[in-house]
Amino acid sequence: MKKFLLASVIATASIAIVGCNDLDNQQPANVNNVSLDNASLIGNESIVTPYGTIGIEHNYITDEGSAILFDAMDMQRASQAYIWSTPLVSMITWRDEMNQAYNTHNRGEFAVLESYNEKLGVVTGNLTTPYIFSFDSVAEGPLEVKYPAGMTAGAFLDFWQRPIADVGLTGPDQGKGGHYIIVGPNDDPEKYKAPGVHVFQSETNNVFLGLRILESDPAYSEKFQSQLKISAYGEKPVEIKFNAGYDKPWSGTAPRDLSYWQRLHKNINEEPIREQDKVWIAMLEPLGISIGKPFNPDERQKKLLLEGLAMGELMLRNLQTNPRFAEVYWDNTNWYKSFDFTIPQITDTRVELDERAVWFYEAVSSTEGMVNPVVGKGQVYMTTKRDSDGNLLRADKTYRLRVPADVPVGQFWSLTLYSEETRRPYENGEGTIRSVSLDSKLEDLVKNEDGSVDLYIGAHAPKGYEKNHMQTVGKDGWFVYFRLYAPLEGFFDKSFSLPDFEKID
Repeated sequence: MKKFLLASVIATASIAIVGCNDLDNQQPANVNNVSLDNASLIGNESIVTPYGTIGIEHNYITDEGSAILFDAMDMQRASQAYIWSTPLVSMITWRDEMNQAYNTHNRGEFAVLESYNEKLGVVTGNLTTPYIFSFDSVAEGPLEVKYPAGMTAGAFLDFWQRPIADVGLTGPDQGKGGHYIIVGPNDDPEKYKAPGVHVFQSETNNVFLGLRILESDPAYSEKFQSQLKISAYGEKPVEIKFNAGYDKPWSGTAPRDLSYWQRLHKNINEEPIREQDKVWIAMLEPLGISIGKPFNPDERQKKLLLEGLAMGELMLRNLQTNPRFAEVYWDNTNWYKSFDFTIPQITDTRVELDERAVWFYEAVSSTEGMVNPVVGKGQVYMTTKRDSDGNLLRADKTYRLRVPADVPVGQFWSLTLYSEETRRPYENGEGTIRSVSLDSKLEDLVKNEDGSVDLYIGAHAPKGYEKNHMQTVGKDGWFVYFRLYAPLEGFFDKSFSLPDFEKID
């Protein structure tokens, strides 16, 4: 009897154990869906995330969850890499598109941009004075430039759009002309130093030279061209060509397709990688963007690169409209002063990632005179995206900006209209500079009795103010730059301020 009872107990216990094991295999504990913020990440759990439901069993990620997590990880990395790379790809796009349109592929060839169509390609380009642009490379050795004397302003930039050196009035030659040598990132600038020579080192092999001629005499342009000397270091100067009068539209807006990443891949394979950028290179490798390997993403990588690009641009467009790192310049207004970063774009403790990305999403180039203007020198860029009620500016409404009399400038002020979608000069169908840029040099602007000027932007021009109006069309949202050239003390001590745009219909 005792043996029978013992056998029965053992059999019952065995059945119970087997039953429990079967149930455990079929229905893990804690299988109810939990939100990500309430996840314990222990044992068996089904976690609802923005990217899908992630299952863990016995603390392991399930195969289905693994695929979701890799996609989320790589899409996040692509979106943040877009923010990091925006200054670089914007510069590459500018070079490639302008060179193609204006046949400026070789050393010493400059695009002269004067007309509306010619300036249309420059992201937030200034429409009041001509531009003269050229791109070059110091990968094979230093660039030697003998820069003419005269009233000019310009700069060498690297491809992170950091100033290498100002030239002309704001440069070390102070408008008296100078001898410049630009050396590459792996070169030693000490080798080239000599009396009367200005030696600067670029952090990238690719470099840019942009300038504006400020002389009032039209004949000075030919004189400048004949006196400008550019060569490889120690070699004979090349022929200088100013390619003018093309009047050809083009676009420097960075692409929204895979060519964005193709351009980035090409650049990181022809430039030395800075220490601060190595983590980004590591983040891009799983997406098919590697050093020393071709850019050939598979279908999954293509999808994630495009999703990351779109998300990254949405993030930057949001920061551009709502810059959480900045304060309005004048109290009780919606006006911001552009440039919230330093010339190097990096401090002792951090890379100025968002600050520089917002500017280079919205605009191109930075110089000492732009970033750090002083009384009587440089330029100030003021911008706004909202009206006096705090509402975002719309293309189907009309707004008035009252510019006070006696704006504190040593030269002039201008108000330029840009498309929020392209960040380039606004295309309203008129095709003229006057239709998207108004300034204090225009003698036919209608003025108020106190000397102030009412400028109008929007769908309709108020009667009698047609010359003070810039047209907006369709749903193409807009923003402006109010530029102060050679700003005076009244700007810096804030005794001068601009009011907000007022919606009038």
